[in-house]
Amino acid sequence: MQGVNNIKRLLDILASVFALILLLPLLGVITLLVFVDDGAPVIFKQQRVGQHNKIFTIFKFRTMPCETCNRPQHITAKHGKFTRSGKLLRALSLDELPQLWNILRGDMSFVGPRPLIPEEERIRKLREEAGIYVVPPGLTGWAQVNGRAKVNDRDKVALDAEYIAKQSLGLDIKILFLTLKIVFTKDNVN
Repeated sequence: MQGVNNIKRLLDILASVFALILLLPLLGVITLLVFVDDGAPVIFKQQRVGQHNKIFTIFKFRTMPCETCNRPQHITAKHGKFTRSGKLLRALSLDELPQLWNILRGDMSFVGPRPLIPEEERIRKLREEAGIYVVPPGLTGWAQVNGRAKVNDRDKVALDAEYIAKQSLGLDIKILFLTLKIVFTKDNVN
């Protein structure tokens, strides 16, 4: 398993460097769009729970006004007010692109359980009990391609545990392709 993890980390580094270089013009346009729409800061930073239950800072393009509270996405999506550019970025999942930096730094992987905010205590405890924190969190994951925000906490943890039990490069590739399909078809998006 260690060999697979080393290969996965190497692929994460190579793919994130390639994606950052390739997407540099798009990242620049999005930066300008967010800044013109709602000013600085353009990047939203938030504490998340990572591998071995350690806290790290995740980066996203800001999609809500600066004063928006630190809440789970399912709450902010219902009660939060998106900026004009934020609606577009969220709809196309472009707000997630700065997480390529998190992947390059080793905070995250392309595929793994999505990172929680520390305040999500109930699901965090379920994840601890299921041994989910043995792997780095991902930009996308098995739970995201099997229902995303429509899946309850217990089922998300079960899907995350299933991913860890079946983890392979082949499964990661499948999840990445399913993620692209979901993003482009808006399937399983609340």
